[in-house]
Amino acid sequence: MAMTTVDDIDTRYEVLGSGPPLLMFSPGGFDATAEKWSSQSVYAKSKMLEALVQHHTCIVFDRRETGQSGGRVQSVTWADYAAQGRGLLDHLGIERAFVMGGCMGCAPAVSLAVSDPQRVRALLLYWPVGGAKYRLNGQARFMQHLAYVQQHGMAEVVTLARSGTRSFGEDPRGGPWVAVLRRDEAFAAAFAAMDVERYRLVVTGMMRALMDRDTAPGAEPEAMLQLDIPALVVPGRDASHATSAARYLEECLPRAEYWDAPPEAQTADSVGPRLIDFLARCP
Repeated sequence: MAMTTVDDIDTRYEVLGSGPPLLMFSPGGFDATAEKWSSQSVYAKSKMLEALVQHHTCIVFDRRETGQSGGRVQSVTWADYAAQGRGLLDHLGIERAFVMGGCMGCAPAVSLAVSDPQRVRALLLYWPVGGAKYRLNGQARFMQHLAYVQQHGMAEVVTLARSGTRSFGEDPRGGPWVAVLRRDEAFAAAFAAMDVERYRLVVTGMMRALMDRDTAPGAEPEAMLQLDIPALVVPGRDASHATSAARYLEECLPRAEYWDAPPEAQTADSVGPRLIDFLARCP
């Protein structure tokens, strides 16, 4: 693993394989580390990274505020997550790349395609998050965190973060900056000294920016409908990855292909060849 700085935020990344570059926005919700491509549920089962590195230069990284990457207390948007990926391409001297998102990583992948379409050769959108349950559960996590802050104060959030290893998704009390609080002393000190009311406004703004709809987040439909970028959409089917969210992306992306394979059919024998075939057909 290597480190670089993107927008004054440390970014941990790794470059694997060889071939045309593929920037990969990690799955894992608010714990989107590079390792999730090999360790998390469907990604481990399908062994997609093992297949992709045989044909592509795969760029994997810890999303900001997760793993060993840094963070900044701000109302983070999907565009901010996309900017990290763009900055990483700049750092590596890559002008144009395939872009893949898994789970919550689909939203910044789409956001990057909308903001910088000339840099995206094609999109792979695997198990995009979305749906009413995803929004409701996501908003509930933010509200649980804010209730803990209101009751216990900022310093106690730091103490809680450093007392365990659970992510924001696993224990909402620790908040979206929990990973940075654990490893960065200066960040933790500044966080503990923040005004509670100002912090509440920041977190509320972040919640509204990220959890703003009952379908796939990341970009407005009017913007996606103007994209001339090939896309492959692979649906999930659970409370966080509603099939309706994948269908919505198919509807909004004019050059989308939809792989209508149920989760149980998404195996190591089927996933890698399907993704590689799609990318091979993109100019």
